[in-house]
Amino acid sequence: MSDLQYKIPLYKIVIYISKCLSSHLHGSIHVSMAIGSSLQYNALCILPSYVYGSLVDDLCVGATSGAMDAGNLLKPMLGRGELRCIGATTLTEYRKYIEKDPALERRFQQVFCDQPSVEDTISILRGLRERYELHHGVKISDSALVAAAVLADRYITDRFLPDKAIDLVDEAAAKLKMEITSKPTELDEIDRAVIKLEMEKLSLKNDTDKASKERLSKLENDLALLKQKQKELTELWEHEKVLMTRIRSIKEEIDRVNQEVESAEREYNLNRAAELKYGTLMTLQRQLDVAEKDLAEFRKSGHSLLREEVTDLDIAEIVSKWTGIPVSNLQQSERDKLVKLEEVLHKRVVGQDMAVKAVADAIRRSRAGLSDPNRPIASFMFMGPTGVGKTELAKALASYLFNTENALVRIDMSEYMEKHAVSRLVGAPPGYVGYEEGGQLTEVVRRRPYSVVLFDEIEKAHHDVFNILLQLLDDGRITDSQGRTVSFTNSVVIMTSNIGSNYILETLSTKDSKEAVYEIMKNQVIELARQTFRPEFLNRIDEYIVFQPLDSNEINKIVEIQLNRLKERLKQKKIDLHYTKEALELLGKLGFDPNFGARPVKRVIQRLVENEIAMGILRGEFNEDDSVVVDADPSDKDIPPHKRLLIKKLDRDSVMDAMVAND
Repeated sequence: MSDLQYKIPLYKIVIYISKCLSSHLHGSIHVSMAIGSSLQYNALCILPSYVYGSLVDDLCVGATSGAMDAGNLLKPMLGRGELRCIGATTLTEYRKYIEKDPALERRFQQVFCDQPSVEDTISILRGLRERYELHHGVKISDSALVAAAVLADRYITDRFLPDKAIDLVDEAAAKLKMEITSKPTELDEIDRAVIKLEMEKLSLKNDTDKASKERLSKLENDLALLKQKQKELTELWEHEKVLMTRIRSIKEEIDRVNQEVESAEREYNLNRAAELKYGTLMTLQRQLDVAEKDLAEFRKSGHSLLREEVTDLDIAEIVSKWTGIPVSNLQQSERDKLVKLEEVLHKRVVGQDMAVKAVADAIRRSRAGLSDPNRPIASFMFMGPTGVGKTELAKALASYLFNTENALVRIDMSEYMEKHAVSRLVGAPPGYVGYEEGGQLTEVVRRRPYSVVLFDEIEKAHHDVFNILLQLLDDGRITDSQGRTVSFTNSVVIMTSNIGSNYILETLSTKDSKEAVYEIMKNQVIELARQTFRPEFLNRIDEYIVFQPLDSNEINKIVEIQLNRLKERLKQKKIDLHYTKEALELLGKLGFDPNFGARPVKRVIQRLVENEIAMGILRGEFNEDDSVVVDADPSDKDIPPHKRLLIKKLDRDSVMDAMVAND
């Protein structure tokens, strides 16, 4: 590159940009125009990638139609050395078109351009900073440029540097510009509150009852206070916006004058250049200093509502928007959340302390930056009987890490018991039906790389499936049928298995301590896994987690969680649900089955609670603002347990006196 920097300026450069490529010309006439201009001025002809792409496409079209294609126009002049040409294209297009024409291929010297490193990207961004600051009218901090390069390289895997880093800076600056030109969030919230109160005032104006009059009087006082605050904030916002607009207009004028200075110097109009440089430019610079001083003094008063500098946090927000993952610098709030991760997971997963702790430790290692960046965030093998929380823990983890349960990619391995079904994961081979659709695994993760991938009942899959999983677990990537590399480095991989379930259930009858039983049970189950799976597969898994059977106390906690979820759903209908401790224990007893875990609990609640409440709503027994209590009848122990459950409406006066378990 150092030699090229000295040799290229010896020639005039013609950069050919096609503005009117049309299908019936195939680009040949446009390439002819570029060649003609280059020969006329003895210039270097540069064909950008989109033009060079039309040229190589024209090679194929011209050859099949018998027309004089663009490639044949280039060959003679390139061979005689009359034309100096640089073309840009992708490796795919080069292999598809150029390599098929050896006569054209040997007239070009291949130069492979790799993407720049993170350090080089930061230097490129620093060179572009002034242009983007002027375009958007904001400042861009150096920390934002560094964050753009680092975060783009780490989290955006389907694009290349510096393009993806430049787009991050551009979008963050545009977002900040929109915040400057639109109302601040605080003022916008006040405006919405004023409109809401005005509408309520109109609806209460014609009411004559005492409660409406009292509400109207209070509403008018609140409205007056809000309008006063609205007026003050609007004045501050408009004043600050005027100062920032003035600074931006002066900077634009300075940039225009600088361009005039450069133009005058190129034309050797030194008097004009001196007049602009030492007259107009210095006056504008003094005006800029005064405007920036006024803005700084205004912000010192503490009344600023706007900001004009793009920071690394703005870049992180854009990355989060693109990828769906909350990118943070381990701020204090995030640290506290990670320290208490077990508590967060236990809100949904009852019991299974060992499993939750192992998962939390792996996530903390990843968030702290200690895990291998070339492997998945973590890989787990969940083993245990049905209904003990394996899938629920995966859902809770997806909800915590990526803020939505939709980030859980579930693959039912019972559908991959045949050898030919392996292709469904990565896509059908070329020539087969479904080749263009991609794989069920690779396509989902390629579009949403931040996800929890759950392979359910992994022991049921064909042994050829494990060959694909070896690459996924070791290198964090899979190549699909179309040759695209899909990264799993930002995914959590979880495999579930029912291996050893019978042995785990047998431990319920032992009288040893829970910790001692768990260690013996875990070793026995892992030994069974070694007999089932190949060593090279087991050796790539980070953690083997054995889930214990649930006892009656844990079943009661699950009943409470399910009833609280039902309570939230009923709140949307403005019905308040309560339940007594006796009802909770009765539902837990009815839903307890060691062989099926917690799954019967949901069925019992649906049959005995949800069905009865639904019938009550349809019959008109339960209406808006009613309170419903779920209780158990302790008077007669001889009747069947499911008939002892009582669901009734409470009077308003007795709601506060009800002895409910969740109050």
